[in-house]
Amino acid sequence: MYELRIKRAYLPAEPTDGHRILIDRLWPRGLSKEAAAIDEWAKEVTPSTALRQWFGHKEENFEEFAHRYREELDENPAATDFARHCHELLQQGNVSLIYGARSTTCNHARVLREWILGQTEAQSGD
Repeated sequence: MYELRIKRAYLPAEPTDGHRILIDRLWPRGLSKEAAAIDEWAKEVTPSTALRQWFGHKEENFEEFAHRYREELDENPAATDFARHCHELLQQGNVSLIYGARSTTCNHARVLREWILGQTEAQSGD
């Protein structure tokens, strides 16, 4: 079974990452395209600018941020298409959602991964 993973952009790319998808609206600061080894860039599934700025990567805001971001994803047709795309990629290998945030526990990649897995389960239940 292949895995949907999350990984910081600043960690070295590894063969076990599989298909690497950047899920930030902005390119990670100071990271070359070669070092990033990104296969695709999915700006359309990132949190809105207003939500990202409100969140400010503050842990005390994370629970509310996660709730609001899931609502944005639920209302975004591109996010549903992206979840389907990830599900298709996972049939062939691992998929890594690449993000630039410093925190490994308080970031949108965690929320997006859980949301995609929930969409995948809903699709397979149809």
